[in-house]
Amino acid sequence: MAIVTLGIDLAKNVFALHGVDATGRALLVRPSVARGKLLETVAALPPCLIGMEACSGAHHWARLFQAHGHTVRLMAPKFVAPYRMSGKKGKNDAADAAAICEAVARPTMRFVPVKSEHQQGELLVHRARQGFVQQRTATINRIRGLLSEFGVVLPLKAATVRREATLHLENLPGWANMVVADLLTEVERLDERIGQYDRHIEHIARDSAPARQLMQLQGVGATTATAMVAMIGRGQDFGCGRQLAAWLGLVPGQYSSGGKQRLGRITKAGDPYLRMLLILGARSVLQTAKGKSDPVSRWAVQLAERVGYWKAVVAIAAKNARMCWAVLARGESFNLPA
Repeated sequence: MAIVTLGIDLAKNVFALHGVDATGRALLVRPSVARGKLLETVAALPPCLIGMEACSGAHHWARLFQAHGHTVRLMAPKFVAPYRMSGKKGKNDAADAAAICEAVARPTMRFVPVKSEHQQGELLVHRARQGFVQQRTATINRIRGLLSEFGVVLPLKAATVRREATLHLENLPGWANMVVADLLTEVERLDERIGQYDRHIEHIARDSAPARQLMQLQGVGATTATAMVAMIGRGQDFGCGRQLAAWLGLVPGQYSSGGKQRLGRITKAGDPYLRMLLILGARSVLQTAKGKSDPVSRWAVQLAERVGYWKAVVAIAAKNARMCWAVLARGESFNLPA
């Protein structure tokens, strides 16, 4: 019988393959396949279902395998681990490939959308910008830490740190003055780089029709819109908007038992960057809602009064995620709320 399901454990140089037929019998067990031979080996197989963990290089291999007629599914590693028969202590490449082969065939398995080269290119812009933001935050905190050694204790606010550090610069002794001045110069350089990448994102948003549609929603700007399009495309891998909200970790975790429903904190699953953007957008919506009379703003204000600020922020972010899916999935046929 022919191979119908193939699990591939990805790595940098050596890959593991595990293929089974329709009855689940293993027909292909290759615990060590060199990187240069992987595509040749997979291309020689008849079209089948291929499962891989969503890790570095997974989308690249998925596109190559799809070009040879295979159906490729990517999964989060945490969903694959329970299917490893040998457990945590018996982890190896061959066992991982067998677990992936088993997991990808499960009807209830949740998958990661395969990204195109264009989507990954746009996503790189976001990753690079976020890296510069993190570097800037680290540099500002370094300035605060160094100044505290000389009795200058500054608050967390970045603008205050910049201003006060400049004011205290002349009072610092020789080498300390040089170091803090260099760090302030580095902060200015990072500001310029972040501004440059902000302009790149605005350019991407102008050229993308789906992103322009998303930007009509409250709390969704160019950064959130382009990140959403780069991450999920047209949302074809999700059956409804709530699936996207759950995929982003914006729904409460359940701890229900004995017929009693217990909902905890949000799961925080999925991509933290996109979830952060939706949360920041929701805070903006709630901040400006009091002066507006549209249905979404009235609902946001009433919700905040009923359940509190942070729960309302999360609820608005989840609602925006669902509306983003509706805009992307339905396109021009989606009618924005009046």
